[in-house]
Amino acid sequence: MKKGVKVGWSMVWVATALSVGTVSMAAGNMDGGFTSEELLGRMLYFDKNLSSPPGQACASCHLPQAGFADPDQGLPVSEGVIDGRFGGRNSPTSGYASFSPTFSKDAVTGEYVGGQFWDGRAATLKEQAKGPFLNPVEMNNTEEGLVDAVRNSRYADTFRSVYGPTSLDDVPTAFELIAQATAAFERSKQLNRFNSKYDSFLKNQVQLTSSEANGLMLFNQKCSECHASSSTGGTAAVFSSFTYQNIGVPSNPTVIALAGLPSDHVDLGLGAIVNEPEQYGKFKVPTLRNIALTAPYTHNGYFTTLKDVVHFHNTRADGTWPAPEYPDTVTAKTGSMGLGDAEENDIVAFLQTLSDTFPAR
Repeated sequence: MKKGVKVGWSMVWVATALSVGTVSMAAGNMDGGFTSEELLGRMLYFDKNLSSPPGQACASCHLPQAGFADPDQGLPVSEGVIDGRFGGRNSPTSGYASFSPTFSKDAVTGEYVGGQFWDGRAATLKEQAKGPFLNPVEMNNTEEGLVDAVRNSRYADTFRSVYGPTSLDDVPTAFELIAQATAAFERSKQLNRFNSKYDSFLKNQVQLTSSEANGLMLFNQKCSECHASSSTGGTAAVFSSFTYQNIGVPSNPTVIALAGLPSDHVDLGLGAIVNEPEQYGKFKVPTLRNIALTAPYTHNGYFTTLKDVVHFHNTRADGTWPAPEYPDTVTAKTGSMGLGDAEENDIVAFLQTLSDTFPAR
């Protein structure tokens, strides 16, 4: 999300939030019960002075009211703190990211699972938290610049009270602790609320409409292999297997133009990280929690609506879509579901029940 720019959500709210030293701490004040480390991480997450130059926070591209994704839904990728610098991938939600396990390869199936980012390049949430601070197309800082900004922040004393009086003295140590605190906040209830209509339905507090109920039934039949709706180990469903798939998404020329990539650029995803051709073109299966809030969709933001992406999953193999960005590893698990238009709409209706509720501002 570009500094102060807002498309589709309250322009006044975002302009106000981004005009102060932090991205509206009020927006983060949704529930009490933070640990001291989570509270510190919350301060870091909303602080737009941690970029170079100041102007962009973690929350700028991962805002609560946008399902912890970029509220600027008019572009497939986010603009960094430097004017005209765009990333090459759609900003994923940071909500429920903490449920993705540590990146690994299953010894039995040979499938990669877990990790962070679309391509799994960060094994853990803490490692992921380091990336945007230093990425030149995001917050564009250095370890030294970041630590210095925290030393001069209004919460520097809080940092030292959490991690010790010398915790900001050494740059490498402080950088690790900044990432640790940010990850702690991302594990907190604020980003993992489990209070959607679907959650209320599971508690017998509300009923689904006939369209939503039919959508749930169809979803369980057609989509649950990668997006299971059942709870696991006492934790409500996050709607992701956290495995990696190539569903055949076409290349997005808008991303190529914005990011300044070669016209024939092909994003190899996971394959480029693990250097295995059989993994080329595969990207992590996203959580569907808050999916109605987090358009556009897929790694390159090719789809602008839920209807578009559901229709693609249903019909990708019928020859009416542009060629996949990387065709050799496209999965047969999706692309020919045999659904009618009304059934697609019912699945969309169900997916809309997965949006968490946030206090009005």
